[in-house]
Amino acid sequence: MEFRAAARFTRVSPQKARLVLDLIKGRRVEEAMNTLAFTKKGIAPDIQKVLRSAIENANHLSEEKGLALDVDNLYVKRAIANDGPRLKRIRPAPQGRAFRYQRRMAHIEIALAERGAEAKQDLVTKVEEQPATPAKAKARAKKGAKR
Repeated sequence: MEFRAAARFTRVSPQKARLVLDLIKGRRVEEAMNTLAFTKKGIAPDIQKVLRSAIENANHLSEEKGLALDVDNLYVKRAIANDGPRLKRIRPAPQGRAFRYQRRMAHIEIALAERGAEAKQDLVTKVEEQPATPAKAKARAKKGAKR
């Protein structure tokens, strides 16, 4: 199950928000909160607020639907910053001219999911090599001798 929260019309460029969101993608919720607490970017407190909201949404929905949710197993499944509307502004320039610039906004969305018991184990699985049959071993030896 997925639990999400969003902050719309945040006055920061999406590029700057993505720098911080990339730090928390795929991490456990507790680890993500600690990362945001010590990140020295201006948008970090706003993202932390959205993350807290997503955690509360998860708690509320689990109580409402009667799900057995363990907050310690939650992780950040998706964290994105999309473009919002832009404010077009004009800055005075020399000799009566004007320079146009845009103030950007972002829509920030964070989605949490619960890791199952099987996903807690190592994410990398090793594949054991099967022993070669004697016929294949002879074929390989012949190829090596021809070279």
